[in-house]
Amino acid sequence: MIQTVRLEIVPATPALVHAALEGHTALATGLGAAVPSSWPPEYLDADSLNFTLARFAEGDDQMGWWLHFVVLRSGPAPRTLIGSAGFCGRPTPDGSVEIGYGIVSDHRRQGFATEVVRGLVAHAFSYPSVRRVIAHTLPELTPSIGVLEKCGFELVAESPTPGVIRFALDRAA
Repeated sequence: MIQTVRLEIVPATPALVHAALEGHTALATGLGAAVPSSWPPEYLDADSLNFTLARFAEGDDQMGWWLHFVVLRSGPAPRTLIGSAGFCGRPTPDGSVEIGYGIVSDHRRQGFATEVVRGLVAHAFSYPSVRRVIAHTLPELTPSIGVLEKCGFELVAESPTPGVIRFALDRAA
């Protein structure tokens, strides 16, 4: 688990992913956290969850390198699921790892995405083999671009996917 000042970034397990597929009640039980009606964030759907399960089936070395659940430790209600985040797989042979993140609509603009990105970056760089963290976003997602820039990422290139831009943060020398 990755812990930040306000958050627990909980690595998904097959049981938690199955719970997410079952619905709010099962996921709340699995995480020991309230699941808001605004769950899930954009881009986290059944196809994404099933993709994660398929990656886990490839071997134990995949655990911790995919989906994570973002839980607010305290607030108006104790322990609330507020987003998803994680890595897009294990580090590549050249030492790059990609991150992604999403916060539910009713918890945005409170610094949670920035906190998540900083936590993911610190975790990634705790592995000596990781030399670069990358992230992709859409040019119109100004808040996401702001989060990446605030965390030290720089725009490096167009992504191989049309209409998507790539940001990167290299390990400090």
